[in-house]
This record gives sequence, C-alpha cells and structure tokens, in this order.
Amino acid sequence: MLRRIPDRNIWLVFGAIFLLGLAYGIAISLTAVFLDARGFTKTDIGLLASCFALGIVLLSLPMDTLIRRFSAKATLVLALVGYATAVGAFPYLPSFAAIAAVRFLDGACSVGIWVSCETILLARSDKDNKAFVTSLYAVSMALGYVLGPLCAPHIVALSSMPAAFLLSCVISLISAVLVLARLDRDLPGMSEAHGKAGAASGAEPSASSASILARIKTACFATFAYGYFQASVVLFLPLYLMAEKGVTRDQTIQIPAYFAVGMLLFTNVFGRIGDRRGHLLLMRVLGTIGTLMILGFVYLDRYDAMCVAVFVAGATLASISPLSLALQGVVTAPRDYSRANSLYNVFYAAGMLLGPPASSAIYQAAGGVAMIYHLAALWAAFVVFTVVFAGDDPAARRSAGERASVPVWNE
Repeated sequence: MLRRIPDRNIWLVFGAIFLLGLAYGIAISLTAVFLDARGFTKTDIGLLASCFALGIVLLSLPMDTLIRRFSAKATLVLALVGYATAVGAFPYLPSFAAIAAVRFLDGACSVGIWVSCETILLARSDKDNKAFVTSLYAVSMALGYVLGPLCAPHIVALSSMPAAFLLSCVISLISAVLVLARLDRDLPGMSEAHGKAGAASGAEPSASSASILARIKTACFATFAYGYFQASVVLFLPLYLMAEKGVTRDQTIQIPAYFAVGMLLFTNVFGRIGDRRGHLLLMRVLGTIGTLMILGFVYLDRYDAMCVAVFVAGATLASISPLSLALQGVVTAPRDYSRANSLYNVFYAAGMLLGPPASSAIYQAAGGVAMIYHLAALWAAFVVFTVVFAGDDPAARRSAGERASVPVWNE
C-alpha cells in the first residue's frame, strides 16, 4: 500500500481526517442528548441540524476562492481551528441563537475541511489510483466516526458531557497542528497565483463553473443522492422498523453498525475495481444493488435478513461517494479541483438539507412504506442517469476502443 501511495502528504491527510472523524464521532453522538437535557424540543434540535447543513450549502462555493487565494493547506488549517472553536464553545452557549450560530460555523468549517482535503488528495494522486485514494480517505473518516461514539459514553462517565466536547476540540486542534507542521505546500496549479502565472505563459485558463458542472454532473447527482439518503435514513428508518416491522429499540440502535461495517470492508475493494474498470460503470452496478436492498425493507420481516440488507447497502451505496469523487478527479483539470470540489459539496449538503423534510412529509402523509419507496426511486433515478450519461466516464469510451469525449487529466 505504501508503494502504491508513495506521497507522505496523502497519508498525512488520512491521519488528519481520521482525527477529525474521531472528534466528529464524539460530538455528534452526544449533541442530541445534550440539547435534550438542556430542554430543547425535537423541533429545535431539527432546526439546529438545518443550521449545520445551511453552513455547508452557503460556504461550499466560497471555499474555492479561499483555496485559490490562500492555498488548500492554509484553508484546511483555518477550517480545523474553526471547527475546534465551534465544538469547544458549543456546551457553554446560553441561548438557541448562539447555538444556531455555532452550528452554522460548524457546517461552514466542515465543508472547508472536506473541500481542502479532497483538493489535496485529487491533486496528489495519479489517475490510476484516485478511487483507491478517495476510498481510503472515506475509510479513515469512517473509522473515526465509529470509534468516537464508542469512546463518548466512557468520557462522559469519567468526567462530564462538556468535557467530551472539549476533548473533541483538542483532537481537532491536534489535527490542525499536524497539518500545519507536516503537510507540504500546495502543488503548482492548485492556487490562483499559479493560475495567473500559467495564463501569462499561455496555459489554458481555468474552466467556468458551468463547464465544470457539466463534466461532473454524474458525481454531483451521486453525492446529492447519498446526502439525501444518509440524512433521511438516520432519522426515519428506525421509526419505520419499530412501527411497522416490530423491531425493538435496542435492535434499531445496532442497525447503523452493520451499514458502517459494510462500508469499511468494501469501500477500498470497490475503489480498486473502479480504478481498473471504470468509476461510473461500477457506481451504476452498486446503485442497482443498493436500490434492491432499500426495497428489501418493504418485504423483509426477519431482523437478521434486515441486517444483511443494511450491510449490503453500506457496502454498495456508501462506496459510491468516494467513487464519484474519484470520477470527478479524472475528468477535471487539477487547476479546477477546488472549484469542482466546492460544487460537489454543494450537492451533498443540498441532499442533507432536503432529505429529512421531504422524507418526513412523505412519511407523515403516506406512511413508512411510501418513504422507503421514494428513497429507492431516488437511487433508481441515479442509475438511469448513469446510463444516459455513461460517456461522462472516459473509461467507457476507452473500453469501446473509441476516442474519449471527456478529457482524462494526469495521464
């Protein structure tokens, strides 16, 4: 693995994002419980979650400008410090308005971290390893997400809930120090200063946002669908299983673990296959399998069968996200990575923002089965989209022996 990824900067980003995932996991697992203990209603808690998503949506596009102006490294360090400030202040804020502002800052800094990390990884990985690298990036964050909630109850038992948030703050600051001290400066082509120099020497200028979006539309649909699905399932699948399938509360708590295990075991495997066989083709196959697993919740009645379906859904649908990021890295020029990643994260955040209210409206109006069907329909629409725009992946053209209609960068 070290031979396949010789650039130590990539491993530094993996380490930083693992620490961030650990900080996220501790904080996220306690946020709702802490707010409930403070007397906030479930409506208040939902609105605060929307403030987080709104921060992602509104700050995604400006992150491209910040990265071009200050560099991906500087933006990453500032975003990590900003997140540490937000999570450290969170348990001590006195009012709903103050907490809403901090949750908005949390989302803004989070998207800064994601866009910066993704820009660095795509720029430093070659075209034959992009999905391999992005899948390890996803696994690194997921490991933190898994370990954080496991540690959180012990931290609270030994100290207090505010102390757990402060520990999350300290871990984020350690990640920022690691990046500041050890990460190399950006590669040429990742900053605006280089872009101006390139333009002066006759190099092709940066593409417009519309042109970039046309190239990465399948990746954007994939991340929108995953954000929509992820945010909706976390909230409403447990309610559906308890109300209509007779699953106990303790059993529903275990359900996300099967999804996470499926993701952790297969994301990197599918990343390797995607690099060799084509990212979009594999996304289509995984989307099809994942759609069938979602539909399975309508017809499955045994808990063990549901666990298998969740495991397969995690292995397939969660693997689509790093594959879509890798596809975007293949069809976008390195000088445009920061803007492409900003657009990409806008769609992810939009899915997170729209999924819960739409799913709740369908659930309330037509029941849990209709809610499950509409999630399956979303992924089915994505599969159809990948068929219509199969040419967006240059691998599809190369496999047919034709000239690619979409350029492949870093060849």
